[in-house]
Amino acid sequence: MMKVEVIDNDCVSCGLCISTCPDVFEWGDDDKAVAKILDVPSDLEDLAHEAVEECPTGAIKEE
Repeated sequence: MMKVEVIDNDCVSCGLCISTCPDVFEWGDDDKAVAKILDVPSDLEDLAHEAVEECPTGAIKEE
């Protein structure tokens, strides 16, 4: 199972991950992206991986 984590200090709040995969990513209290689920369901893995790859700062870590 794929796991994701947004590194808060690296996030620049561009929102690309949220627009790419809103079922996994959302805005946190500090207006930075957060993963609302850490264990990504198999049907969302492709979109979550796309968000990881497209993050301009590499703030999303994937396991």
